[in-house]
Amino acid sequence: MKTKIIVLLVTFFSMNLVAQTKQDSINQLKNIIVKARQKTLKERNEFKRHGQSTELLTSEEINRNNPAFLEQSLGVMAGVQVDKRTQFGGQRIVIRGYGNDQKFNNWGIKVYYNQMPLTNAEGVTILDDVDFSIVDKMDVIKGPASTMYGAGVGGVVRFYLKNSDEKGISLTQNTTTGSFNLLQTNTRLDYVTDNASMFVNFGHLQSDGYRPNGQTLKNFITYKGDFKFTDRQLVNVFLSHNYSHEGISGQIPYSYYYANNDPGNNAYIRNNAHLNMQSTRFGVTNNYNFTNTFKNSTVLFYSGTESERVVSGASEQFSSPNYGLRSVFTKSNDISNEIENVLDFGTEIQQCKSLISNFRFTGDLNNPFSVSPIAPGNYYKYTTNQQSVFIHDRINFKNLDLSLIIGLSANKIDYDRFDLLALPGLIIGNTKNTSFSKSFTTSYNPHIAIQKTYKDQIFNLSYSEGYNAPTAATSFIAALNKTNDDLVAEKAKMIEFSVQGLLFNTRFDYQFSLFNMNIDNKLTQLSAPNPAGGNYTYTANTGNQLNRGLEASIGYVHEIKSNPFLSKVTSFVNFSYFDFKYTDFSTRVSGVLSDFSNKTVVGVPKQKYSVGLDFQSPKGIYLNTTFNYLSEVFSDFANTNSVNGYGLLNAKLGYKITTNNKKVSLDFFVAGNNLTNQTNYTFLFLGGNINDFDAGNGFPTGMSADVNPGFSKAYFWNGINIKYHF
Repeated sequence: MKTKIIVLLVTFFSMNLVAQTKQDSINQLKNIIVKARQKTLKERNEFKRHGQSTELLTSEEINRNNPAFLEQSLGVMAGVQVDKRTQFGGQRIVIRGYGNDQKFNNWGIKVYYNQMPLTNAEGVTILDDVDFSIVDKMDVIKGPASTMYGAGVGGVVRFYLKNSDEKGISLTQNTTTGSFNLLQTNTRLDYVTDNASMFVNFGHLQSDGYRPNGQTLKNFITYKGDFKFTDRQLVNVFLSHNYSHEGISGQIPYSYYYANNDPGNNAYIRNNAHLNMQSTRFGVTNNYNFTNTFKNSTVLFYSGTESERVVSGASEQFSSPNYGLRSVFTKSNDISNEIENVLDFGTEIQQCKSLISNFRFTGDLNNPFSVSPIAPGNYYKYTTNQQSVFIHDRINFKNLDLSLIIGLSANKIDYDRFDLLALPGLIIGNTKNTSFSKSFTTSYNPHIAIQKTYKDQIFNLSYSEGYNAPTAATSFIAALNKTNDDLVAEKAKMIEFSVQGLLFNTRFDYQFSLFNMNIDNKLTQLSAPNPAGGNYTYTANTGNQLNRGLEASIGYVHEIKSNPFLSKVTSFVNFSYFDFKYTDFSTRVSGVLSDFSNKTVVGVPKQKYSVGLDFQSPKGIYLNTTFNYLSEVFSDFANTNSVNGYGLLNAKLGYKITTNNKKVSLDFFVAGNNLTNQTNYTFLFLGGNINDFDAGNGFPTGMSADVNPGFSKAYFWNGINIKYHF
């Protein structure tokens, strides 16, 4: 501990060195004339800044498919997988095999939207109410990144919106229709002057869905404004109001899945299971340059979410205001003519105040909406606080093209839960009070990296730590009416060697990573028999896990001159190979203590790859093709049930044209996914959550239902995007 504090103090006081006007050597990358894919230059900057594997998608990559299908865009990255419970909702991002332990939502992955955390103070992320159609850029920092971003073992995902660069007023109308009565529209108005740029966008998405009770309805309104007050100050304002309805079809048995028979789950359909969400987000970011070498970026943010969730066994109401700030200072100094120092330090503070009620249905199939008496139900008020203080120092030895990165963060989380049904005299005969408070020990997480640049190649060797604290919901076992006092935060330690480079006159770009990540005190969601009947879920520290893997991303651009039919060919291959094992991992299954050490981690494919090949003609015609493959996975800790892998072939054919006066731009396209009619899944119940069974689900007695199928046939959409510049 003393060593970590000394490192923190030394790096902090290094900011007091005499400042000289000198550009950060990271930005010298911008002097390279890159002929490779558009994302390459930005990706190199982020890779060099963070000192660990970072991959990026620009609008060009995002729009190779429908941006609303997040699994088709973000999921092509090496080491990244996106699951989903419905056609356009229930997304679960899995990075390097981490993030699939929960039945619902995202946990262990930190997500940002224009610098504002979508992940609340508890560490939970819900993406149903996010308008991905207006996202201009996505990037993923892979592995523990707690040094700068607080809680999170799997990594960090960041979504960015971008204002128009064209001065004046422009109007954009995007319209898409397709299979399952898909209707998707975006109406956007941009206004740009010398000192301000802003847009307002209205997005609409509706679909009947490919599963029974699988309908979608989403409406988004978004405003973003950038204002330059002085040469030193830039202020960004973001505001959105969002509505999302997702019908929930429920999971089906594997025998039905392999037979491409999807009747839906009657236990869900009978109850018209759904998730309705309404949210408002607001953020103000102030970017201020105190001097040429000292600057600050501070964002104040707020989000308020109201949701109603009806599933097979319960009805839930949820209200969750979340607010806070993130502030980062950057100080650049020259220690000497040959040594440069760049220091980032700051804080992120969040508080979440949520109100949640959950009442169980009786299970009466003739009256499915009848609920049990109020006493067994839940009505809680939570207050969760999360604080992170971090420092990230970069020393550049310019003559050697060598950099040393040292970072350290201190992270703290605590919460209080108040049982609103435990008020004296409120419920006759109710003697339980499930209120409690919990505070976890401050977690210190270092990051160290050595970078060497040789010509256009960047070599990086790093060590990172990250942590996840249990949430308030997992710290109490409702079925047993007792606190889960034994839970401790899990800790991850990762060693990574990665290379990012350009070859063949920068037309060829690549990124290669080897990593070894140990996760201690692994938090796992488990299931056990309920004394009152059925099963209940709880969370336990089940032991340790070792994740070893290799990731490679390769891209190539070939420009063809004086060819009337073909002007550019772009290709990429993203590949992942994982060897993830449980080590010292044991838990109780059906009341029996079982040891699963040396078993393969559930839900993680050993191999995953994506191949893309794009063609572009000088006349504006383009063709994008993508093939995504996941190998088989195990769904249970004992590795007795393997789920077949699958590959999906997607394609998009379009035509872009701009009038001679550049006032009107048109983009016509037709696209299709799963063109080879492959059986595929979108979500699996894994590990302690398997063998799910709901009374009245319509399946044979004793047959569990653990898989959400994707559509097993090809499906299509087409559209037109029009932009008019006044």
